Amino acid sequence: MARRTTHASFQTLKQTLTIIGGGLTGLSLAIALRKHHIPVILHEAGQYPRHRVCGEFISGVSKQTLDTLGITQALSDATAHTRITWFSENEKIRETRLRHPALAISRFRLDQRLLEIARQAGAEIHIQSRQQIQPGTPGHIRTAGRIPARGTWIGLKAHVKGIVTTADLEMHRGPIGYLGITPVEDGWFNACGLFRIDRTIDAKHHTLLPAYLRKNGNQTLAETLETAEWRQDSFSAVAGFDLGPQKPTPGILSLGDSHSIIPPFTGNGMTMAFQSAEIALPKLISFASDKTDWETTCQQINSQLDQHFRKRLTASRLIHPILFSKSARHLLKHAPIAPILSLIR
Repeated sequence: MARRTTHASFQTLKQTLTIIGGGLTGLSLAIALRKHHIPVILHEAGQYPRHRVCGEFISGVSKQTLDTLGITQALSDATAHTRITWFSENEKIRETRLRHPALAISRFRLDQRLLEIARQAGAEIHIQSRQQIQPGTPGHIRTAGRIPARGTWIGLKAHVKGIVTTADLEMHRGPIGYLGITPVEDGWFNACGLFRIDRTIDAKHHTLLPAYLRKNGNQTLAETLETAEWRQDSFSAVAGFDLGPQKPTPGILSLGDSHSIIPPFTGNGMTMAFQSAEIALPKLISFASDKTDWETTCQQINSQLDQHFRKRLTASRLIHPILFSKSARHLLKHAPIAPILSLIR
């Protein structure tokens, strides 16, 4: 009689994969790998739940991607948004609609949900565990977000309540940056912006966001945020990073923001985190099943990531500087939106 293979013995046939970083890419990848009975160990340097600098606006993700990763339920009650208004300094200049609704949900809620799904799926999770990857270590994957660099950007984010907006997403631009405001859940609005670092600004902590808005010519918005209710501990900031493809470390597989950071005006950063995990999934399953060696696995994944994201990263890199130019107001008011969105989604 043929020996019956139990679930437990089936699992022992798979190599363990170690994920360094428990954000969107790391957690969704862990969940997807566990769907295929791959043993997973995930290390997260921080803790849950927590606030992150993030637009919390998911544009362009497909149901197929969410289903493949096994995370559809985590986004089932996310708010669907379609209307966008653009402001240049203090003036409203345009209102438009997305062809397909975007999803809005706070990272405070979403990360916690993904953590619970990953645990229920059998992933081994280590919180407040800061790990370093030795280049060339088989089965170790970096999903720990941005790679520190001497960049010129600062990202600022907070949740506020008690404000009124003109659309599902308001985008406020100026000469040194832009900020988006969108409702997430429980009456909170996410206000998240990207600005060129200006060391002449004399402000700290939560006063930093209104100070940058004033420097950017968004005085009305700065006053609105100053009089709003701020969610406790929601203010966060991150500086020292470069946009676009991140500098690779030979011998280390990097996914999500560790691989590339798209400018946030695209609304596509969270989508790329999920897509990065989806692209890597089949090759990692092959490696864990001893069908492919680690060097080949990394080469194949990196090639597919570069190919899949090349067009939108190139387009966003070309469009991004225009948002800070003197002609930005005119272009935002009159340029065709649909063709532009097709380049960065």
